Amino acid sequence: MSTRARLLLLASFGLVALVCLRLAFWQLDRLHQRRAANEVALEARAAPVVTLQPANMGDPNLGGRRVRAIGHYDHTHDVVLRGKAYKGVPGVEIVSPLVFEEDRRAVLVHRGFMPTPDAVTVQTDSVREFGKVRVEGIAELVPSGKGNRLERGLRTTWARLDLAALSASMPYQLAPVYIRQSPDSALPPFPRRLEAPPIGDGPHLNYAIQWFAFAAMTLVFGIVIWHQRREQ
Repeated sequence: MSTRARLLLLASFGLVALVCLRLAFWQLDRLHQRRAANEVALEARAAPVVTLQPANMGDPNLGGRRVRAIGHYDHTHDVVLRGKAYKGVPGVEIVSPLVFEEDRRAVLVHRGFMPTPDAVTVQTDSVREFGKVRVEGIAELVPSGKGNRLERGLRTTWARLDLAALSASMPYQLAPVYIRQSPDSALPPFPRRLEAPPIGDGPHLNYAIQWFAFAAMTLVFGIVIWHQRREQ
């Protein structure tokens, strides 16, 4: 192999190593962003519980806060989120609008998981809760877009919550946050209430280490090939 060819080969390995290094530092940037967001989330969860009412339900700072609300469920407008799984079991998640007393405004309550073999078809009549209820949990922002509404028989399911689409289909104003109801032994066993998503670093540090390792291996491999070609 000519000297020029060896140089081109070594340059190629160097380029690959630079790309790996760039991806490693990108993952470190993501890690720093994640940790900054985690600090905000931990502060929100540690703050006093907020009583959610029509007067404050539009507060954009409620996301991540622990909240409580009192009202009654309108089960005629239950939302079924399809394609879910819990500990490897397929199913759906049930979200019910909690209507504030004497008001035409409501907040969506993520009540939990229901197992079903096809992760779509489910009967929710047996898990309805009637009368005045008190709900406690974590407030999370309701996303807009990509709800992907699906009609199957008499049941409508959604891929995810969609504030714009759901607001258009319900007879009252929805809060821009929903409540992920916290598990409580006093609640019915189904829907199974789900814990709030954990606050952690995610996979970014592991990914960064992997990219640094790939960069190092690429450089070492390139140097070995260079010396082998020179000795031939």
